[in-house]
Amino acid sequence: MKKLVLMFLLASAGFLAEAQNNLNVNLFLGTSNYSGDLQDKQFTFSQAHLAGGIGLGYELSKHFSIRASFKLGKVSANDKYGRNKERNLNFSSQVSEGSLDVQYLITPLDQHVFTPYIFAGIAIYHYDPYTFDSAGTKYYLKPLSTEGEGFVSGRNDYSLTQFSIPFGVGLKMPLSDDINVGFEIGYRKLFNDYVDDVSTDFVDENVLLANRGAKAVELSYRGDELKGGVQTYPAAGVQRGNPSSKDWYYFTGLTLSFRLGNNIFGKGKNNWDCPPTVL
Repeated sequence: MKKLVLMFLLASAGFLAEAQNNLNVNLFLGTSNYSGDLQDKQFTFSQAHLAGGIGLGYELSKHFSIRASFKLGKVSANDKYGRNKERNLNFSSQVSEGSLDVQYLITPLDQHVFTPYIFAGIAIYHYDPYTFDSAGTKYYLKPLSTEGEGFVSGRNDYSLTQFSIPFGVGLKMPLSDDINVGFEIGYRKLFNDYVDDVSTDFVDENVLLANRGAKAVELSYRGDELKGGVQTYPAAGVQRGNPSSKDWYYFTGLTLSFRLGNNIFGKGKNNWDCPPTVL
């Protein structure tokens, strides 16, 4: 995955560097979170984690720019904080992402103190969900096929590297001709329901045991670990997740952009002049 993301960013950076005018370096610092079967809120800072990113941008005009970015974050969730406490599942996963998007500024940066913008594009992301058993040992969930992926008919194995559609909104404020700060919220539309390793129904306990072993059975249903929890493994076909609703993840945080065109190449066109005091 690291090689794939590196190739993606190098290709994007090569395209941007050809023009050399109005290039900028973009930094991101904020949080990452997810929405799915273990976290049913569409947006929340609950169970969020620190995230960061870096990228290159190229200004096509005062309204449009393109950005190539790399972000790294973490997502996790635990049933004890949600509605399905008796299921008692939890997961964590690092998320690494390479993206290319188009940004549209509603108003030019040099005309207002605050400039709202929207963006959309395409991304490649990698994840690998894991959990810890009751003894504290870490287990990656994909090899355990907790819902029968790969050996139950109609349940294909899922890929840990996939495409997504990033989109979102933000607000920028210029600090000088060549530096601006901002705040951004960016969602990722996924075509995958296994970021949390939960999607559909429980598979037959004996079938799971025969194909993936006792640890897969143990981590597929964890209600028996709760005091007063149901000790019996659910029957095959009992709902475990919601396959009709795909998972999401999102980044929220501060941005900082440094223009390179004027300072390094001497060819910048659209200065982020300090705007008049018009809100």
